[in-house]
Amino acid sequence: MRILVVSDTHGDAWSLHEAIKRQKTAEVVIHLGDGADETESIKYQFPEKMFLRVRGNNDWGSSLPLVNIAELEGKRIFYTHGHYHNVKYTLYNFYTAAREQHADIALFGHTHEPMTTYENGIYIMNPGSLGGMHGSYGIIDITKAGIVTNIIFL
Repeated sequence: MRILVVSDTHGDAWSLHEAIKRQKTAEVVIHLGDGADETESIKYQFPEKMFLRVRGNNDWGSSLPLVNIAELEGKRIFYTHGHYHNVKYTLYNFYTAAREQHADIALFGHTHEPMTTYENGIYIMNPGSLGGMHGSYGIIDITKAGIVTNIIFL
């Protein structure tokens, strides 16, 4: 299974649409916040894809959750925007929350800085910001052989 992970589109529906088009085989799109409006409108253009979303600090008035868990292909995915866990200052609170939820994969945004790493049994990813000229997004492939994460730049 391929998962497209995006965050911080900040109204840039074109880049979101472009990332989804480029990742045709992605069955799931996870948006990590600061893009509730564009994901709400674009999900109808891709009815074959599952959209999972949380709200960010700029998703004013959104009723989306701050944190969520998904079980996909037998893997537990913890995802949040990151402001609730103060990820701009430290990943400790975020990492602790992911461990408490027994996550295999932990996703956050908010900092606009793409990164992917593996720490003590958890794949951690921030896809960066999809909005703007130097946008990026993440890809997670879950196969029988394991998990592979990548950052892609537009």
